[in-house]
Amino acid sequence: MDKKLRRKVLSASLIGSSIEWFDFFLYAAVASIIFNTQFFVTDDAFLSNILAYFGLALSFFIRPLGGVIFAHIGDRVGRKKTLIITLSLMGLATAGIGLLPTYAQIGVAAPLLLLLFRLIQGLGIGGEWGGALLLATEYAPKNQRGLFGSFPQMGIPIGLVLAYGFFFLLTWAMPEEMFLSWGWRIPFIFSLLLVIVGLLIRKGLDETPAFIAMQKEAEAKNEVRRLPIVEIFKKHPKEVLITSGAKFVETGPFYIFTTFIVGYGVSNLDVSFEFMMLSIMAVSVLTTIMIPIMGSLSDKVGRKKMFLIGAVAMLIYAFPYFIIVNTHEPVLVILATFIGLVVVWPPITAILGTMFSESFSKEVRYTGVTLGYQIGAAVAGGSAPLIAEFLMNQFNGSSIPVSLYIVLTAVVSLIAVLAMRGENAQDKEDRLMNAE
Repeated sequence: MDKKLRRKVLSASLIGSSIEWFDFFLYAAVASIIFNTQFFVTDDAFLSNILAYFGLALSFFIRPLGGVIFAHIGDRVGRKKTLIITLSLMGLATAGIGLLPTYAQIGVAAPLLLLLFRLIQGLGIGGEWGGALLLATEYAPKNQRGLFGSFPQMGIPIGLVLAYGFFFLLTWAMPEEMFLSWGWRIPFIFSLLLVIVGLLIRKGLDETPAFIAMQKEAEAKNEVRRLPIVEIFKKHPKEVLITSGAKFVETGPFYIFTTFIVGYGVSNLDVSFEFMMLSIMAVSVLTTIMIPIMGSLSDKVGRKKMFLIGAVAMLIYAFPYFIIVNTHEPVLVILATFIGLVVVWPPITAILGTMFSESFSKEVRYTGVTLGYQIGAAVAGGSAPLIAEFLMNQFNGSSIPVSLYIVLTAVVSLIAVLAMRGENAQDKEDRLMNAE
């Protein structure tokens, strides 16, 4: 691959992914300070928080459905066309949230419409990730799949930095009353501009070599391809279960470290919202740098070994994390976040996508990676802040149950990845290609 095409592929994958996650994290950033008081209005602050976090979790629950719909399109029509649809869908839903009237203005219709837009966001992100991943890995040289596959994962911390950074600047630049009244809406509406940029970049890219080869093979054999969702459970049922389980440790702890901790820090650790935003942003910049380093390293030491190291580290860190943040010392809160997001999490997330894509044959790869990723995310991702909030309330503010939850996600993922044995689908395709 020449350098120009390499830059084009990686930038299209990274920028599109970053925009999608920017849209997604906007809700997470203000769930516990805006949506709980202006949309999910109740007489019980705990219930309002739970409902706001449910709005976060809801989009995760719908993501597998979005994954099935758009992965079917991606495996039948093409990766590029699907990514244009998902990016557009995400941007329109995000702008819609920014324009929504509050509960005080239209009553119960406000939270219902907010949840509807979250469902649309969930459908969009459900199909986006698999396409962005395959855009990178199916163009990648064999010995650089780990590096290429890490680029869509960089979109996660980049999107988080953009979302949290936008809100941090707004809270710094305008009075609190103004921010709470209408200032929080600006990033949601601004998303439309980013979406236009992403669409222009993706429009100029061709379909992936693997998809083009798959089309030619089908035409040469005059094959009528079956539904990818049917084929995936016929040929790769074990891989779907394994990848779903592997996702647990990557997603559950991440939302504890970046979303739950914001509300927890403000209400329990005596630190400001602005401080939590700034500390998570600063750490996430370093996370972004670490992800491609870990991805490239996996091309040398192996995907499975890297993942197991990260999962064990997460298991060990579950209790020390809360021990450190519960000191109430701002510097130590930053240190705890740094260890979690820069040291422990990158070896897991950097190779997750490549490991998933190598598990499925190219005919159903979009569907396979999407199902595994989104099912795992639905079970252990968006529900993590909700579960943590519930556990804290049930156990009188104790963080021990939340640490046990992190341990559980690590154990599930360790069992799943240890079950990966033998030659994966990508290795088999490479071997057959070399034989020809």
